[in-house]
Amino acid sequence: MAYIAGAGDADFTAIKKAVNTSDGNMSVHLRKLEDAGYLAVTKGYNDRKPQTIYALTDKGRAAWDEYLEKMRQLLVET
Repeated sequence: MAYIAGAGDADFTAIKKAVNTSDGNMSVHLRKLEDAGYLAVTKGYNDRKPQTIYALTDKGRAAWDEYLEKMRQLLVET
């Protein structure tokens, strides 16, 4: 979520490299975020290679902002 929120949108490979995880692990996490309605997914091609682009939905942005606010509150309380 942090990477996509900062990037605006990102392809699977860029996210995987940023998070430094396996294809399978990344795929499972992205699918859960998609199923929750937090990510919009666009599938297409780049130089004849399949490409999947992820971006936060409005619901995803709201959830991310809420998470960040809760983290700020925790830091202030300690």
